[in-house]
Parts: sequence; structure tokens; C-alpha cells
Amino acid sequence: MSAHTVAPPARVELAIGGMTCASCAARIEKKLNRMDGVEATVNYATEKAQVSYADGVSVADLIAKVEATGYTAHEPEPPAVETDRDAGSAADDELRPLRQRLITAVVLAVPVIAMAMVPALQFQYWQWLSLTLAAPVVTYAAWPFHRAAFTNARHGAATMDTLISLGTSAAFLWSVWALFFGTAGTPGMTHPFELTIGRGDGAGNIYLEAAAGVTAFILAGRYFEARSKRKAGAALRALLELGAKDVTVLRAGGREATVPIGELRTGDRFLVRPGEKIATDGTVVEGSSAVDASMLTGESVPVEVAVGDTVTGATLNAGGRLVVEATRVGSDTQLARMARMVEDAQNGKAAAQRLADRISGVFVPVVIALAIATLGFWLGNGAGWTAAFTAAVAVLIIACPCALGLATPTALMVGTGRGAQLGILIKGPEVLETTRRVDTIVLDKTGTVTTGRMTLLAAHVADGTTEDEVLRLAGALEHSSEHPIARAVATGAAERVGPLPVPEDFANVAGLGVQGVVDGHAVLVGREQLLEEWEIRLPEPLARAKAAAEEAGRTVIAVAWDGAARAVLEVADAVKDTSAEAVRRLRELGLRPVLLTGDNAAVARAVAAEVGITDPADVISEVLPQDKVDVVKRLQGEGRSVAMVGDGVNDAAALAQADLGLAMGTGTDAAIEAGDLTLVRGDLRSAGDAIRLARRTLGTIRSNLFWAFAYNVAALPLAAAGLLNPMIAGAAMAFSSVFVVANSLRLRRFRAGF
Repeated sequence: MSAHTVAPPARVELAIGGMTCASCAARIEKKLNRMDGVEATVNYATEKAQVSYADGVSVADLIAKVEATGYTAHEPEPPAVETDRDAGSAADDELRPLRQRLITAVVLAVPVIAMAMVPALQFQYWQWLSLTLAAPVVTYAAWPFHRAAFTNARHGAATMDTLISLGTSAAFLWSVWALFFGTAGTPGMTHPFELTIGRGDGAGNIYLEAAAGVTAFILAGRYFEARSKRKAGAALRALLELGAKDVTVLRAGGREATVPIGELRTGDRFLVRPGEKIATDGTVVEGSSAVDASMLTGESVPVEVAVGDTVTGATLNAGGRLVVEATRVGSDTQLARMARMVEDAQNGKAAAQRLADRISGVFVPVVIALAIATLGFWLGNGAGWTAAFTAAVAVLIIACPCALGLATPTALMVGTGRGAQLGILIKGPEVLETTRRVDTIVLDKTGTVTTGRMTLLAAHVADGTTEDEVLRLAGALEHSSEHPIARAVATGAAERVGPLPVPEDFANVAGLGVQGVVDGHAVLVGREQLLEEWEIRLPEPLARAKAAAEEAGRTVIAVAWDGAARAVLEVADAVKDTSAEAVRRLRELGLRPVLLTGDNAAVARAVAAEVGITDPADVISEVLPQDKVDVVKRLQGEGRSVAMVGDGVNDAAALAQADLGLAMGTGTDAAIEAGDLTLVRGDLRSAGDAIRLARRTLGTIRSNLFWAFAYNVAALPLAAAGLLNPMIAGAAMAFSSVFVVANSLRLRRFRAGF
């Protein structure tokens, strides 16, 4: 490495404690980003900071900066294997203090509010009972707000908690003053509950119902917010919990040993019995079975696996006994990578949210200034302390923009979590912005539109010969060959006619095919030239069938035995059953599908026609792997916003170049890393589902932000004008946060298909 090479920045994820609202996250982010060489994103919903930092900065420095800002930070503990019961109790412990304060607030605040709202309940000393009930609410139940406000004040900052603490404390202290030093404590005192502010003597008015009610409403909002955040993250936790906890490893001499999954190493061979989960990603070295991958991919049909096939950790062995050699363990497995991608996506921020964060960062000081201005305005106009004070408190309470801070993270968490359940992994929030603009989708042919492997499609037989007879003899001979075309014939024959005989003699003829003896017949299978070497000619019907198949871009194999040509077999990379429906769905989303392939024009036209791409301009063939990126650039140069779907290493550059890259999860790691969205199932229909889900998630974020903004814009003038009781303001503020979270949770009902 040269002296001038700059090392790439290191990355760390920090768990942040003590945040109570979006302004807290904005403050921490601002402080971290002021450090030299540091770039940080703090997410209030996930309570995590993603930080990249240059040389000269340590993780300890980052933690110290967060702590100096008034919060806690530490690197998250590695995920421990836990039972469902442990996970449930951990969640319960986390929410218990908040739930206890909420119950206290509700039980004590309800009678206070009832007495204030219903004059018939205002008995002789009702105001003193209200004080007795409201005191624990404003002190014990509201303590987290006061503590956070004090901590922030020490650091010269103001957050949403500052607004809540100021508002409830002001209402409570005013009431105490009015009761002890004013006329509000007089026996038999009553005052009606009004939504509008009336001018009067402040010494005779108490606002205990506002102090207790606002605390109860905001605690309720925070509690349901916390529960909803846990629900939104449930898909990620479910993903992590899919994996096996223990594994049966084969030791020297065939001895079996059951060990925790954490002790498994790459290269170890482990046993998977029927009904057990496959412990980690690996290659089958012994046995055959059907593997149910539905929990990971959503694909309901079990996949047949045999020696040499790869299997994925957390999938279920539905059939026979397997011995698997581990190829990836721990954080390298597909399951771990999926979970990491989901979490990374949840930790990111969309452009709209970055704007909301900047607004909430300056919002609190502006609101405090507005509250003081409101107080001064009402006093200057002779409205009296009561009207002025009540309007100022309502401004403080109504302004809390928690809904603004939650608008994007909750929708992202639910949307990406739901996507993971459906086998759609969204890499980051920026992806959502792109899906709205995309108008063209480039489909790589091999492995995306087609199966990616050669398949026996048709058999044309000569007079006097049956198809079963041809497949039995040709399949038996091809079964001994390792060539992909031979394997396609052997597999297709075995599927159609059952077990194949064993050849009595076999020889491979380089570049032409195979020959041998099966059931006493001298059989030739291969190119037409192989038959010609034995002076065997194709009869006219078979020659026509061969020419037609080659015109359609298929590979043709001739079959002869006992000195006569008996059949021609068509082999090709078969189009997936779902591809035509997938193309139709993409069109319905307003996308223009383009087929891209390195195959010849005949193959490209045939595949395009089969899936419903009829415009010749939308079929691009004979493209070299390195030229795929140029095709994407050319389309972009025409003013199109391009999405690309691919699965191979040679698609990686094009996926990265495209405005939106969709990688098939059945493809290579390089393609998956380069894509913005990963389609775990390898079913092209999920490309349409992915784009629909991304657009739906973006739409939810936008509606959340609209309502959060609209709510604050509409409510602040009402509060400043003295038209809102502080308790009603508190209820409305809490409702806005709950509305945003509930709106986001609707994404959990997203279904695949149209």
C-alpha cells in the first residue's frame, strides 16, 4: 500500500439510550457529525446510530460524545440464542416501567378530568381531592419527561420533553398557587369545563386536569408507540430466530456429537434428519431429500436436493437423511445477511425524513419562543393571566412533533419487515424514492426469465418408434455423461418414463455426443454429425423438426439405434412458468419490460414472445457480459429511469449502474450485493411485488409526514389564539403519534400478487 492511500472509514453501530423523541435523535446526530471525520445517522425508532469514522477517532470517543450530550451509548451485544419465553419476558421488562407509570397516570387522572369536566361532580372540597390525585401523576408518572428536560437543559438544549415538562409543570404549579394563595381553594368553588378560553381572574382557576390529563395522554402515546415499534421489528427478530439452535456434527470415525450452532465451523459435516432444520448454508455430500424453504423464501413447493446441491440454513428437511458440509457459518449465512440487510434498511433515512429531522431540530426552541410570545401578546392585550397562561401552555403541549419523527422510521420498519416475510429485502430508504420514478425494467434472460439450466422440452420421433422408447434408451446413455445437455436429457427422461436402465457399454465422443449399448441396442445420442459418421441420415420429418427447433433457438440432439435415426430431442433453457404473468404485472405497474441476453437473436425472440414482450426494440440479444452496463447507460441516456433484474456475477455492474437494481436471491453473492432489492424466491413475479411494496411504503411515509406537518401547522395557531384547552391539546398531540404508527402498521396487511 502506498503512503498516499487513504484507509476507508471504519463503521460501527451504537445502541443509544435515553432518547425520548425525534429531537433527541436530531441532537445526537448533530453533535456526532460535528466531530472531524465522522458521519452519523441516528434513528429514533430503532434507537441505534450508524456511524462511519476516520483514523484518529475511536469508538470510545464516539460514546463519550453521546454521553456528553446527555444520553447513553454502547455497542450492541451479539445476539444470544434465546427461547421464545426469554424474548417475551425481555420485551415485558423493557415496557414494564412505562406501563406502570401509564397505569398510575390513567387511574389517578380519570377522576381529576371527570371532576373538572362535569360540574355535577364538583362537591365542596373537590379541588383539594384533585390536587391529591394529580400530584403523583405530575411527579412520579411524568418523571421521565422532567428528568430528560433537566438533562437537556444542563447541556443547553431543548427537546420535546422540555415542552411536555414545561407545560405540565406550569399547569400544576399555577393550580397550586391558585389553591393556596388565590381563591381557588375556597370551599364550594366550581368552574365549568370550556373548550375556549374566557377572560377572568387567574387566582380562581386551576388546571390540574390539564397537567394530569396531558401526562396520561402522552404516556399512553409513548407506550403504544413503544409496543408498535416492537411489533414493527418483529419480522427481523422472527428472521433471526428461524435458525437452528443445535446441530449434530459428524466427528472422526462417524461419531455424532450435538453442539450449539455457534460452535459449527466451515468445512464441518453435519447430519440433518427428516423434520430437522438445516443448521447452516452448505453442500449436500450424502443422501437426497426434499427441502421446505417456505419460511425463508415464501416458496410453498419443496425443492428436491441430492449430492452436490447447495442448501440454505434455517430451511426444513422434509424428506430423507442428509449429510451436509458447512460452507458458511454465523454472520456469513444467507439468513444472517438477510437480517443484516433488513436492519440496515430500517436504520436508514429517506430524503423526506432528513427534512423532517432538520425541522424537528429547530422546532423546540421556536415553539418555546412562540409560547413566550403568546403569553406576552395576551397579557399586552389585557386578556389577563388566565387566558395568557392557558394559551401559552396549550402551545407548548400541542407543538410536540413526535409524529414528525416517527413518520418515516415506523413505515420503514413495518414495510421492510413485511418485505422480509415475503422474501423481498429492501436495502435502504433511498430505494423507496427510486421505485416511484422507474419506468423501464431490464430483465436478464438466463436465470431470471428462464430457469438458468438446460431442460428437455420436446421429442420428435420417427414412424414406428414411441416417445417412451426413445427417452428410455437416450436417457440411459446420457445419464452416464456430465455434460449439461446430457443431464437435461437424462433428467427429463427419468421424470417421464421412470427408472432408466444401466448401459452395458458407454463412450464419450468429444464434441459430438455419446455412444454405447443399452438393452442390447447400439445407441447414438448427439449432434447430427455423429450419426453421419455412422452413415445414418435423418428422415425428412425429423430434419424439418430439427430445422424448426433451431430456428426457435433451441439445441437439437439426434437419437439413433441399430443403424436408423429414431428421433430428435429439443433442449433449451426453459422459461419459468411464472415469467409471462410477471411481465404482465410489471406492465400493469406502468413499467416497460426489456429482455437482455447474451444468446443469439432467435433464442431471444422466442423467449420474448413466450413471456409477452412483442416489440423488437425491447429485445436486446448477443450482448457480452461486460456490455450489459452499457445497455443500461444507453437506456438512461434516452431519458428513462431504469430498473434491472439479474442474478449472475456478470449482472453485478449493470445492477449497480441501474437506477434500481433487483437481484434474484437464487443468484450469486456479487449480484445480491450490487442490487438495491433482493428477491429471495427467484420468482420474477416478486419483482412486481417488491416495486409495489416499496411504492406503498413510500406512500405511507408521505401520508405520515403530511398529517404530522398538517397537524402542527393547523393546531399551533389555534393554541396561540387561545382556542384549545391544554388537556385537549395533549390528547390531540398523543393521537397524532398513535395515528402515524397505526397508519404504518397497515403495511403489515400487504399481500403478494395483484
